[in-house]
Amino acid sequence: AQPLWNLINAVVFEYSIAAYDLEIGKFLKGRVDRNVFRSRAGKVLAKIRRQATRDYVLHPLLSGPSALTTLTANLTANLVRNLWTHSVIMCGHFPDGVQTFARDSIEGETRGQWYLRQMLGSANISGSRTMHFMTGNLSYQIEHHLFPDLPSNRYQEIAPKVAEVFERYGLTYTTGPLPKQVASAWMTIIRLSVPNTDSETR
Repeated sequence: AQPLWNLINAVVFEYSIAAYDLEIGKFLKGRVDRNVFRSRAGKVLAKIRRQATRDYVLHPLLSGPSALTTLTANLTANLVRNLWTHSVIMCGHFPDGVQTFARDSIEGETRGQWYLRQMLGSANISGSRTMHFMTGNLSYQIEHHLFPDLPSNRYQEIAPKVAEVFERYGLTYTTGPLPKQVASAWMTIIRLSVPNTDSETR
């Protein structure tokens, strides 16, 4: 069911991100105070309600005879934005070549090990300046992971220096054009949704 769930996640990605920020899993495990969670959830739901009211009620009503056209346009715009953002995020974390790390494997890691994990656990999207602009420079996901506080318009400037460090230490600087990275990320989701074979469990 994971590929289907991922597709649904892509369609409603803005709401998925909101749910992720709420840390619902931690709440269900009793690791987040109920009152704190309810306060956060209330704010998130209020924000969603405001946006939905604006996009799907207020703006269509203000359009008068074009209400249906406006409603359809807003639905389409939000769908396209969600699919685009989901694709960019997927390309930065799931293409072939990106490593994953178990939670217990990173306990007590050194500063150097943290940087190495960021380098091995992310990937870039190659392309034109327009492509990087359209992704908000998150096409430089490796640089974003290494330097999360750096303004995103500086990622392109430091990318060659980061790639040189990868080459110096024999690491793979995972990057590729958008179609290749999207396809690779989806293949990873599909592959991981299939039960392990006997050879993989040995």
